[in-house]
Amino acid sequence: MAQAVVTSQVQDAERYFTLVSGHRIPAVGLGTWRSGSRANESVFNALVEAGYRHIDTAAEYGVHEEVGFGLQAAIKTGIRREDIFVTTKLWCSDLSPNRVRIGLNNALQELQVDYLDLLLIHWPFHLKEGASRPPKEGEVLDLDMEGVWREMEKLVKENLVRDIGISNFTLKKLDNLLSFAQTMPSVCQMEMHPGWRNDKMLEACKKNGIHVTAYSPLGSSEGGRDLIHNETVERIAKKLNKTPGQILVKWALQRGTSAIPKSTHKERIKENIGVFGWEIPVEDFQALCRIPTQKRVLSGEELFVNKEAGPLRSVADVWDHED
Repeated sequence: MAQAVVTSQVQDAERYFTLVSGHRIPAVGLGTWRSGSRANESVFNALVEAGYRHIDTAAEYGVHEEVGFGLQAAIKTGIRREDIFVTTKLWCSDLSPNRVRIGLNNALQELQVDYLDLLLIHWPFHLKEGASRPPKEGEVLDLDMEGVWREMEKLVKENLVRDIGISNFTLKKLDNLLSFAQTMPSVCQMEMHPGWRNDKMLEACKKNGIHVTAYSPLGSSEGGRDLIHNETVERIAKKLNKTPGQILVKWALQRGTSAIPKSTHKERIKENIGVFGWEIPVEDFQALCRIPTQKRVLSGEELFVNKEAGPLRSVADVWDHED
């Protein structure tokens, strides 16, 4: 019996990371970007069939309601709400002190939940509500980061949100936030995979006790970073008798980050969480870390242009330019 308890504790520790708040975040979650009408089914399959306990979404993805239906269907099978870690993000048009609570309330209503486990700032810049794509002159607004963060801190105190955090921040923006934050960001979510390691940001977060969640951990064929078919990834997957997706997710976990691979395919959803009870050997892990041509996918928010700042081609360019 004692051995069974110890084994269970070891397995449990492998599946979760502990945040600075003391709460736990599951090591692998389901990403829902570009899931569309299939988000409902994907969330249900992930929770009920594959054993996921973390669902990641965002207002900007346009799938809150579908995710909510999937959550409620899973809960009806007997999974407890408190065992599901629900993450969503405030979009740029809600990044003003008077809009934070509105954004949260909309998310709670659409997701059909009473609280969030994690609320993130999606991108650290402020857009006028209803801004065009690309935004027209005057639609990129000043960002009162301290005012926004103060409102998010209130949500934690009111138990509407268990943890707050950030996404797509640069080192300079992180330093600015830490200069006034009374409640530390628990999580920093960023694009991260062997083709875009983001080493400096990962190091800064670890130094400050901020957990990192890797999005787009598999890269993206659409974004020009198709790591599933990378020669090194395929070689290691064949050697370990795993799928390329499992190798990429496991690489993220072995770096000390959680990962949120996105899929709407039932079998792939199951495969992507099959990353426990084994390790990538050191030499193979290091080979993955040496994959050249560091390039980000840019995920879902391309084609924003800040005309006042010059010919910026994407939201990531705006993000970098502001530093």
